[in-house]
Amino acid sequence: MQKSTFSSADFANSKPHYELLDGLRGVAAILVLFYHIFEGFSFAEITNNAGDGIIRTLNHGHIAVDFFFILSGFVISYAYDDRWKSMNTWQFFKRRLIRLHPMLIMGAIIGTITFAIAGFEKWDGTITPTIWVMTAMLLTMFMIPAIPGAPHEVRGNGEMFPLNGPAWSLFFEYIGNILYALIIRRLSTKILFLLTVVLGCLHAWFFVGNISEYDMVGVGWTIDNVNFWGGLIRMLFPFTMGMLLARTFKPRKVKGAFWICSITLIALFAVPYIPSNGEISLNGLYEVICIAVIFPFLVWLGACGISNEKTAKASRLIGDISYPLYIVHYPIMYIFYAWLIKKEYYTLQDCWPTVLLVVVSSIALAFLCLKLYDEPIRKWLSRKG
Repeated sequence: MQKSTFSSADFANSKPHYELLDGLRGVAAILVLFYHIFEGFSFAEITNNAGDGIIRTLNHGHIAVDFFFILSGFVISYAYDDRWKSMNTWQFFKRRLIRLHPMLIMGAIIGTITFAIAGFEKWDGTITPTIWVMTAMLLTMFMIPAIPGAPHEVRGNGEMFPLNGPAWSLFFEYIGNILYALIIRRLSTKILFLLTVVLGCLHAWFFVGNISEYDMVGVGWTIDNVNFWGGLIRMLFPFTMGMLLARTFKPRKVKGAFWICSITLIALFAVPYIPSNGEISLNGLYEVICIAVIFPFLVWLGACGISNEKTAKASRLIGDISYPLYIVHYPIMYIFYAWLIKKEYYTLQDCWPTVLLVVVSSIALAFLCLKLYDEPIRKWLSRKG
């Protein structure tokens, strides 16, 4: 699925706050929501043997996660690089846990509730015993992934976190935070540049060479060898790219940057699937170019942007709900996907009122979680700490 990536609270109070980056994070989170809706149509097609399963709208929406990783690297480096003389490693980890973990726990709870609504039914129609659902919830709360085929991999689809699939990206996000605190922050800008280049080469080799055989960048959601190492490369390259950008960033003033970036993201995600003839994945190549070239430019442009009061206010609002939205929307998707399969609906035209309900309920749930749970609990934890 964010994040770290989503942390507006990580900017030091003495530094300028890039509100438009918050807004772009929110735009990307909303696009992930719509991508997963269209993924549901694809999933229903495959399950019912009714089509090829290619996602035909926002086909590249999954690389919003890679955009989050770049934002995360930029935010963390910008906020913390010059604070280590007055902050130790544990204090950094505590800040990150306070920022990220409350919503991770809430996502596990909501995922358990929606799975209960579905009768604890796996995708193959069998029923998962309650004890394994509770185990899955507990392990998710502690960010311990499920091994495919294990009893607590309760949906039977191989997901690292079967009660809330997008939590896989938080797993790698946590790894990125640990590596930053222990190693990356100590690197000179020159060495960070070299590291980013090496990771970029690995990234291109893995995804353009189609090592995963997915024909896209969308790896990391399960815990097998290809997905673990692919997910690690997928996170580390944009993560370090964002940090390098933060270290070398020289601000400019650009009007309309938020709208330029938002429209560009929509256009990039809406490009149809690109079939390949040969060993090179053209679809993967397109996504690698987006991640390595276009996304860093969009982050730079967003950081350079100037806005009026209305745009700034809107950016703050959608930025605030972006992480909760990313975390809470997929449990709703599980119910939606099961409904699509049962009804044999494969297009937006078939069920647009239900899609509208899914969108509105996901955003409303995210907002309620933000205001009634996430913000209050983070404030309480910060005071206790």
